[in-house]
Formats: sequence, C-alpha cells, structure tokens
Amino acid sequence: MIQFIADLVGRIQGGYEIGQDDAVVLTEKADIYDLMYGANRLREHFFGKKIRCCSIINAKSGRCGEDCAYCAQSSHHAAEAQTYPLVDPDVFVKTYEAAVENGANWFGIVTSGGRLDKTDMEKIRGIISSTCGDSGTCLCASLGMIAEDDARLLKEAGLKRFHHNLETSRRFFSRICSTHSYDERVATVRAVKRAGLEVCSGGLFGLGEEWRDRIDLAWALKELGADSVPLNFLHPVRGTPLENAAPLSPVDILRVIALYRFVLPDKDIRVCGGRDRNLRDVQSWIFYAGASSVMTGNYLTMAGRSADVDRRMIRDLGLAPLEGRSERILA
Repeated sequence: MIQFIADLVGRIQGGYEIGQDDAVVLTEKADIYDLMYGANRLREHFFGKKIRCCSIINAKSGRCGEDCAYCAQSSHHAAEAQTYPLVDPDVFVKTYEAAVENGANWFGIVTSGGRLDKTDMEKIRGIISSTCGDSGTCLCASLGMIAEDDARLLKEAGLKRFHHNLETSRRFFSRICSTHSYDERVATVRAVKRAGLEVCSGGLFGLGEEWRDRIDLAWALKELGADSVPLNFLHPVRGTPLENAAPLSPVDILRVIALYRFVLPDKDIRVCGGRDRNLRDVQSWIFYAGASSVMTGNYLTMAGRSADVDRRMIRDLGLAPLEGRSERILA
C-alpha cells in the first residue's frame, strides 16, 4: 500500500487526477500515517512551506429561517446563540484591522440567514468598498445564497472571494436541511463563479454521513472549481438536532483532510471549525495531513484559538505563515 501511495503521489505531481476507485482505496485500506506522508508531499509540492491564515467576523447573528440541523443560529432550534442585526461599519473596521495586525491573509464577512435583503446587501457593498485597500488582507463574504448580479456588484466593490459551503453530499443533504435544496447551494456557487469571484466552498463532517458522502462531496467541489476548500468538523451544540451526534475520531478527521489533498491537490485546503474540540492534542498534524490553510481566532458561535498561538504552532513545525497578500506561493 505504501508503494501504491508513493506512485499515486508521483502521478498527481505530474498532472494525474485520481478516480473515485482510488479514493475508496485511500479511505478503506491505506494506513493513516502512510496516507498523511503522501498528502504532506503533495502539499509541499503545490504550496511549499507557506501556510495561509484566515479569520472571520460574525457580522449578523441568529434568527436564521433555515433549519440546518447543526446550526445554533437557526430559529427552528432551541440553541442559545447571540442575536443581532448587521454590525455597524466601525465594528467591522475594528475587527478587520485586528485581523490585518494578526497577519490574516483572508478576512471573511459572515451573515446569518438564507440570503441578505436589499438593504443589508447595500450596506455590505459599502463596507467592502470603503475597506479594501493595500493592507494585504483580502476580503471574502459568506452571505448565504446570492444572485449573479449581486455577486458582480460585490466584485466591483472590491470583494475577492465568496464563501458558500455545499456541506455534504447530494445524497445526504436532505438529512440535514429541508428549507432549501442542494441544487440551490450549487446554483449559488455557479453564480459566484460566473461573476468572476473566487469560490470558497467545502463541508461539515461528523453529521452522520458515510465515507461515500465525503468522497462525493470532494468530487462535487472539484467539478464546481472551488478555489478554497474549508473543512469543518461538527462541534455539537445543545438545542440543535445534532446535539448528541457522536464525534469523529482524530484519525478519521486526519484521513478526511488527506483525502481532500489527494482529490484536490492544488487547491487551498483550509481547516476551520471544530479542530480544537475534535483533534485535541494532534491538531498540529493537520498540515502533515495536507492542509495548507487554517482559520484562526473565533468562529461564528464558538471561541477559537488566538492568531498568536496558531502562528507559533505553524513556526514550531518548521513551516511559515504566509506574509502579505494571499496569492499562492510555490516552493
């Protein structure tokens, strides 16, 4: 098996794209340490030793009309989460400046709800237009579903990237959400692509899905041309339908990360929510498993680790936080 992985790595470095049969072998038969060795070689081949960091602002929280089973902000659930309207521009600027100071390559504006109304969309455009400059920290927005025309207006205002997760496979999606469809999520990603924005799209693992769902999601993201792929791991929230979900083991999480590096070798694989709780003492292994990016600071409704701690972790591994603009740097 180790020779199979080594051969596969060499072929991928030469331009080969693995098939789903290969992915099944990697998830069912490969030793995790052999798999991580191969994933690390691919990460270094395509990204060198530079690690990208991103952070977010929860710019509008709670009262979401969607019923996603994992989400504390859904009005359908009994979870306790902060509720507030779109933050004032000065709050955004203060948070953005802190992210710049902490060396974030990307800063994401995240709002609750299925989609923004016209008033909030105009406010977001104004914030983007007044914030974009030469700081080196590029702006991303996660605003729910969006039409192509609105995405173009955001791009004209200075937005570089739009985030919209598929979350899981098409087969499994109806198990976690009934208020909108998988096709609506796909349509948003395609609209953003047509508007000329980069796409950040990934998934949430530990929902009760199977390995075939994880593989199917990887292929969906590949076919849609996602530029950045955030991988989140469920942190069950009391009051949501998944509050008693069994956590993924650290080894399974590392296998997910490595799998996505093999399927999407030249894409930015970003480990985000749930890493602290689920990986515990081995969270630094995410880079050896193939991750090229990490979210630092707080998440939407959960506290995260400080940027200083994460940057120290990166340097302790002999890697280096990417300084300045977020374009990919090859070794």
